[in-house]
Amino acid sequence: MKRRNLLKGIGLGSLSLVGLNVPAKAAELLYPAITPTPEVEKKDPVFEQFGRTEHEKARDAKIFAEQFFTKHEMQTITVLVDIIIPKDTHSGSASEAGVPAFIEFMAKDRPEEFQTPLRGGLSWLDNQAKRRFEKTFIEISDAQRIEIVEDIAYPNRKKPGMSQGVVFFNLMRNLTASGFWTSKIGIQDLGYQGNVPNQWDGPPADVLKQYGLG
Repeated sequence: MKRRNLLKGIGLGSLSLVGLNVPAKAAELLYPAITPTPEVEKKDPVFEQFGRTEHEKARDAKIFAEQFFTKHEMQTITVLVDIIIPKDTHSGSASEAGVPAFIEFMAKDRPEEFQTPLRGGLSWLDNQAKRRFEKTFIEISDAQRIEIVEDIAYPNRKKPGMSQGVVFFNLMRNLTASGFWTSKIGIQDLGYQGNVPNQWDGPPADVLKQYGLG
């Protein structure tokens, strides 16, 4: 089974992880196909089409005005999510689907759940890179990054001292899969079309004949 196919199962199974309580601005990343029409944008460019309460609007506006991750952390997240779901001949990468912004949103939307594990994990990743290669994770080569990832991507094969990295990578993998397969790119990758109109021409002729109706 290809890694992308395996991750599809993780992504669809982990949607409960993120809760998908997503305000409109985040929905532009996750569901570009349902972004507001120009008429709606004139009323309220961020929230109007989702019928959010004034309290929700104020809370979401505050979240979007903040920046939790540093520039370096966002660069590290971008590199890591593209290792988890890289671009291939069939579909775009996690970063092209807007997953780094999705993870930034989740860290602010549910700070008690995500901020410490994510920031701590990113620090752990850099410390590993510096200890092994004397550079940060984004500064080392692709092969060196994969060497580190290989040590934390498989919980059943974890090495001594890798527990924190394993927990962090599991979290990142779940968030990446959830963000990717709820994005426009990810939905296209799944091949999901939803309800499609068709034309019904009545029962087939052989069925009508079978019941003496043909």
